[in-house]
Amino acid sequence: MRFMKWGWIDLLSSIPMLDTFRYGRIVRVVQVLRILRAVRSTKFIIGFLFRNKMHGTFTLVSLVSILLVIFGAVAMLQLEKGMPGSNIHNATEAIWWAFVTITTVGYGDYYPVTFEGRIVAAVLMTGGVGLFGAFTGFVASWFLEEDQEDQGKHIINNLRDEIQDLKSNIAELKALIEKK
Repeated sequence: MRFMKWGWIDLLSSIPMLDTFRYGRIVRVVQVLRILRAVRSTKFIIGFLFRNKMHGTFTLVSLVSILLVIFGAVAMLQLEKGMPGSNIHNATEAIWWAFVTITTVGYGDYYPVTFEGRIVAAVLMTGGVGLFGAFTGFVASWFLEEDQEDQGKHIINNLRDEIQDLKSNIAELKALIEKK
């Protein structure tokens, strides 16, 4: 019954003989609009992820990388499968191609032959370069954050030493004042 609240349109549109019911899929756009209402709650999730910038950045870069590999592989498989001269014929080859492309390694064992496939490849290459830069920045900030913590500890230790010196100087001054 829960399916019938929202899935009745899908049920009608899956009947193969009645082409008029297939236009019911357009109504699914309304479901996308419902999802947009849920975007308001994503502000909370984004705020939680970026409370700690280091972990939030790593999570975001990892998520975008995984999504680019998956969607790039699916798109490439759909565009290249069965095309003359294509060498990407199954999901394993498509995922391998997407991973090699996004990491900017580019072995050349699998490559797109269609114009649309090359557009997907260009998007994936550009995304890979950007993600590599973001990941490099993340690693650099991780090291700098540790260095800043070490510097802070060093500064605190120096301040403690200076306070001890000041205390001893004050004690000596008190002793001199008391003698006079």
